[in-house]
Amino acid sequence: MARRRKGRDISGWLIVDKPAGITSTSVVNKVRWAFEAKKAGHAGTLDPAATGLLAVALGEATKTVPYVTNDLKAYRFLVRLGQTTNTDDAEGEVISESDLRPSDAEIADALPQFRGQVEQVPPQFSAVKIDGERAYKRARDGEAMELDARSLFVDSLDVVSRPDPDHVELEMVCGKGGYVRSIARDLGEHLGCGGHVVWLRRLWSGPFDLEQAVTLEQIEALARTSEIDDLLLPLETGLADLPELPCDAVAAGKMRNGNPGMVRPVVELSYGDLAWASCDGEAVAVGHYRAGELHPARVFARST
Repeated sequence: MARRRKGRDISGWLIVDKPAGITSTSVVNKVRWAFEAKKAGHAGTLDPAATGLLAVALGEATKTVPYVTNDLKAYRFLVRLGQTTNTDDAEGEVISESDLRPSDAEIADALPQFRGQVEQVPPQFSAVKIDGERAYKRARDGEAMELDARSLFVDSLDVVSRPDPDHVELEMVCGKGGYVRSIARDLGEHLGCGGHVVWLRRLWSGPFDLEQAVTLEQIEALARTSEIDDLLLPLETGLADLPELPCDAVAAGKMRNGNPGMVRPVVELSYGDLAWASCDGEAVAVGHYRAGELHPARVFARST
């Protein structure tokens, strides 16, 4: 018999402003401990050196993680021109240097090539799996790997500032699976001078932004108290970018049992569109809309 997981049945989203020097997994573990929650996860890893928005899901909200992960995300980052490192960021060893410094105009002219649907090779020090082993583990052992390029949608990539000839600050909005470090590396290579990320901050992800975020200090101050629940956003927040379709209690019961249920389409939908059903404002299920019904793919337990 499987061991029953201890903790509270609490659901919702906590938006954390992650500091540098801690892994995303460590943040999730701290949040789960602070809320005494049975289950927790996050929507999109940040490197330990990166800061900014980390969306942590508790309980039933973990079922909405894929819909947040698939949304666009925004990053602001500083690129050091004239140096490449083995990690593509400031944490690594400098492996090449150049005296060449591109002009503002040359940088602006290069950026369109990194917008739209692009192909990028992940950094050697990344969580990509090679024969079942993380690439960063092999890289730490000095192994140079041929990593396959991955497709990435870059909605926008623009210059924010040029503090000095050695640095350029950029902001990027992209889809799932992007490596900002790869963008910095490839931009530097294209400009002929090399480059790496100095710092990186996630500004928003899907329906969440930093204005909703709390710090680890706030979490620790309220840990395991009744007041900490006030920091949570509703489970439904993670579904904000999908159409909401109201239903009655009878249809809600059917969908929670995995069966199609009648919904009221309040927006124009096509056959098979992804949407979520709500009953009295509470999420019931996510699924595909077909001729007045929602066919559930994920269902949510009633809140207590």
